[in-house]
Amino acid sequence: MIELTRAALTADAIAKEAEFFSFGTNDLTQTTYGLSCDDAGNFLPFYVDKGIYKKDPFVALDQSGVGQLVKIGIEKGRSTRPDIKLGICGEHGGEATSVEFCHNVGMDYVSCSPFRVPIARLAAAQAVLKE
Repeated sequence: MIELTRAALTADAIAKEAEFFSFGTNDLTQTTYGLSCDDAGNFLPFYVDKGIYKKDPFVALDQSGVGQLVKIGIEKGRSTRPDIKLGICGEHGGEATSVEFCHNVGMDYVSCSPFRVPIARLAAAQAVLKE
């Protein structure tokens, strides 16, 4: 699991031993923002309402911040092991814009809770059709 900033930044070294990466985007979001998702639920809705954030970063993947760490991890991992399998694990895997992002950066899979699987499948199909 790539869940910490350092893991994303050193993914080339990790890929020497790992045959796949699963980006734990919930934990990666927590460590990137320095927020607990449990605590953030008390104030993040207000930030979204006020336009400080477009979307709650624990609901939709923050592509310009956390997403950049994911991209770095993918590039570094593939620089060492070009055939490495890549995906995400967590609730972002069942959110449409996050699934499209995963497709666009070349991930192989997304994982999410069962009730989000239909959204993930539809979003993945739509991402492919947009190409």
